[in-house]
Amino acid sequence: MTKATEAGLTLFALLAVYFALYTQVIPSPQKFQQEILPFLPWWALVAFGSYALFTLGWGIITFKTKKDKYEELKVQIEEAKQFYRSKGIELD
Repeated sequence: MTKATEAGLTLFALLAVYFALYTQVIPSPQKFQQEILPFLPWWALVAFGSYALFTLGWGIITFKTKKDKYEELKVQIEEAKQFYRSKGIELD
């Protein structure tokens, strides 16, 4: 199973449980139904955004520890500079 399939299946399962709770197919206390359940999608969105920003930032912070990718990127930058110099474009 691919990562996309796993993610899609997990999202579908979570949405099914949320919809069942929202439509009261799965019984829940009235306080939960009125005060917590309506805010769960927003909480999930904020949590996902926080996770995404953290992993992006962590990847940027630890980029130099991945020596092979770092060296590959430096070579690609030099190749791009040489290409543009051959076309008459000056880069710093």
